[in-house]
This record gives sequence, C-alpha cells and structure tokens, in this order.
Amino acid sequence: MKLELRGITKSFGTLVANDHIDLVVESGQIHSLLGENGAGKSTLMNVLYGLYEPTAGEILVDDKPVRFSGPSDAMAAGIGMVHQHFMLVPVFTVAENVALGAESTTFGGVLNLEETRKRIREISTKFGFDVDPDALVEDLPVGVQQRVEIIKALVRNSKILILDEPTAVLTPQETDELMDIMGQLRDGGTSIVFISHKLREVKAISDTITVIRRGKVVGSALPSASTTELAALMVGRAVNLNLNKADATPGEVTFKVNNLTVMNDAGHRLLDDVTLSVAKGEILAVAGVQGNGQTELTEAVLGLHKHVLGSITLEGKELVGRTVRQVLDSGVGFVPEDRQDDGLVGEFSIAENLVLDLYKHAPYSRGGTLNRSVIAKNAVEKVAEYDVRAQSSQDAADTLSGGNQQKVVLARELSRPLKLFIASQPTRGVDVGSIEFLHKRIVAERDAGTPVVIVSTELDEVLELADRIAVLFAGRLMGIVPGKSSRALLGLMMAGLPAAEAQEQMDSQQDPGTTGADSGEGVQP
Repeated sequence: MKLELRGITKSFGTLVANDHIDLVVESGQIHSLLGENGAGKSTLMNVLYGLYEPTAGEILVDDKPVRFSGPSDAMAAGIGMVHQHFMLVPVFTVAENVALGAESTTFGGVLNLEETRKRIREISTKFGFDVDPDALVEDLPVGVQQRVEIIKALVRNSKILILDEPTAVLTPQETDELMDIMGQLRDGGTSIVFISHKLREVKAISDTITVIRRGKVVGSALPSASTTELAALMVGRAVNLNLNKADATPGEVTFKVNNLTVMNDAGHRLLDDVTLSVAKGEILAVAGVQGNGQTELTEAVLGLHKHVLGSITLEGKELVGRTVRQVLDSGVGFVPEDRQDDGLVGEFSIAENLVLDLYKHAPYSRGGTLNRSVIAKNAVEKVAEYDVRAQSSQDAADTLSGGNQQKVVLARELSRPLKLFIASQPTRGVDVGSIEFLHKRIVAERDAGTPVVIVSTELDEVLELADRIAVLFAGRLMGIVPGKSSRALLGLMMAGLPAAEAQEQMDSQQDPGTTGADSGEGVQP
C-alpha cells in the first residue's frame, strides 16, 4: 500500500508544527522520518493517524485522497500506529488488549475472544513473536509489550505501520529483534514509517530517509549516507559526533553508596541494596531501561526520598538524612531528568534561573537583598560561555528551546566548586549540536577532578561518556563494567543478567568480533 502526504501543515495558534510537508512511502518500504525531538515528527504522524486534523494539505492512500476524523478512520484505511508510550491496559490479557475497540460478541452480548486468540497465535507464529494471548500485559517485558502493539495493528489488517520512537524503551537485544521484525513485515509487503532521532538505527533499517527540521522537510538521503551528513541535515550545520575524550586518571574515591535501599510509602523496594563508588576525575554512567531505579538513586542522593536505608557519603560525610539544601550546599551539583519541572522556574528570567541555588550567598545577595547588578553580570557571562541562544539574559526561561534550557541548568550547576556532579538524562530532548557542547562540558568537569555520575537511557551517550558503567535492573545493580564494554554485554545486563552471567553467555557464544575490552573484560560483579 502506497502512502503520500502533500503539503501537510499543522498549526497550533501561531506555532506551525508542520510546514507544507511532502512525503511518499512506497509499498513494502521502510521510510524513516529522522529529526530532533520537537522537529515535528510525532505531530505529522498524529495527523496521519487521525489524532489531529491538518490545517492544510491532503493524505493519499494508493493515490486516492482520504480524510480522517479519528484513528478509527485511519485504521479502516489500513494504517496502524505503535505509539512511543504504549496504549495498553496493564491488567488486561494480550487478547483483551488486542480486541479492545473492535470487540466481537456472541449472541447475548458475551465477549468472544477465541477468534482474537487465533489471530494472535497466527501472527506470532508467522513472525516469531512468541506472545501468549492469555498472558497479562503487566507481566510481560517491555519488548514483548511492543510486539502486542504491533499485533494489534496487524490484526486490524494494517498495511501501513507507523512506529513512533519504538526503541526508546528497549534493550539493545530487543532493538535488534524489532529490526528483524520490521524487515519481515517489509518483505511481506507492509509499508513502515519509522520515526527516530537515532542515527545508528535509521541507517541500519531504512530503505530511504527523510529529515525534518523545525517542522519542514530539509532533505532526504539513502541509508548509505554518513552519520555526519545526516546530523548536519538534522541540525543545519556541521557537527562533530566524536567526543575524543582522553582516558580518565581517577584519584581518591570520595563518593560512596553502600547497601542503599529506597522504598515507596507502601514498602515496595524501588532500589534494592545498591553499592557503588566514584573517584575524583572519573565518570560513572548508570545505564538501564527507564524505570529500573535510576531516578530513585539520584533522588536518594539529593535527599528527596523519605524511606531510605543504607549509607551515602561524600568525602566521608553522610548525606542520608540531610535536606536538599544541605546536600547542595555540601558541594553536589545536580541536573534533574525533567529540566522544565525540576530544573527551572519557567517564568523566571535566565539570569534568575542561573542563581536559583546561589542567590542566598555573596556576591548575589547582601543582608537579605538581591544584588541585581551582580546577577545580571553573571548571566551575561554564563550566556556567552555556554552559548545560550537568547535575545537577552532577561528572557523568561520557558521561551528557550530545550537545548538552551539545558545549557542554563548546566551553567548554573557548574558555576561553583563541586565535590560531586550528577546529571540525569543530560541531553534528553536536546539537538545534536547542543549534545556535542554539553558532553564536552561534562568531560571538562571530570578532567577538573570532580567525581561525575551520569544517568542515561541513551546507550550511545553512556558509551561516549563513561569510564565505568553501572547497570540497574528492577532496582538491583547487575554489575559495574568498563566504559568500553560491548553493547551486547550491556544489553544482557539491562535485561536482568548479572555481569558475570552475562559475560559467561557472551563467551559461550564465542563472538569472533569482540575484543577483550569490548567483551566486558574486567567485569565487576
């Protein structure tokens, strides 16, 4: 089935999210839509799926104009969508989720799931999905839940499948499995629109690539194009994707987490007996699929959790039991994972945000009165140093792009002498050019002798920055491995294998392509 978008425009008031976009997806083709977060990719697909009505333009399926007033119209036309955040009911079975919205009933109104179970088994057998129709969704791994979403679309005879950032919650192995599934679907005649900002994956699976920047199509490419060329299209300028950092020269171990357990109000363990340490002048990256205890680890350090057992020390001083203000004043710099809710006050100016954790101290205040001239001078200097793109340092923080907001947070946290720097999802929603800049600043802090902890679900980022990598799964530490460990090893650990077992499995497979460092030599269980 062929899909064509002609001049699609979608506006929200004065904001133009999609600006006269033309796109053609041929039958049996994987067409990747590449662009930064906020470029307009998901908005365009929501228009295609009937969730938004276009302001202008038209959609054609097999050269015939179609108009969708909702997802049911799109599904009836043969279009299915797997959203970045799955649309599944956790307490329902697979069959119940697949049937939802297209229920079949027997005489008397009794739900009939047998036909749905049959179709699920047929599709599972055909594509090797291995999905039990009667399994509860909440008991399934994330990768299998994604297969359920794909099955939902295929049961409804979708010939065009939209995958919106489908690898965001997958381990490397699950990502590889998804790529295999996509290839099978394409070979069977299904047209696929693959939305992503990950250059590696787009190059690996695409037949053709369209790049969107700021709501407009800025170019197209074949998967043979280099990552440098694709990055330049995404950003609009040449980008150096290689960090080229020197090897770490760790000093004294000054940050220690011992037997740390974090519980919620119901007593459920969110973090379970975690022990790790970081030395001066090294970066420890904490990896794992989102939701496996990373957030709780950083929040426990900051004093944001009530139910904490164990010990967290910085230069021999206990942090557990201290307030957030006391932790920050002890020399901890912290970049939260949600900069808009936790890192900035949107209506405050850039200048004010740059002193949020410093305003009580000289020279920014005296006798309880803010020194506005010093705050303004500091802002001018930091805006220039961190290349914050704004008309004025007095602009409100919420008028900035995501990348520039992150620069403001980073500039504030690195504006004082630190004994520990923690950055959670430091480049989430940030363009490639800003990522280059932020990574260099993080490495510079390491090279200045600060212990650095990075929490990231982006494996490329982890491998780029880390001197050592700690992997969390279900709140437990699977092990700590060298920064140059292989993706395969990290993927096994992210799926719940302790480091030693993951290494044994790697060794048993006798992968000829791994070197000592790549295979995880030097694993710490």
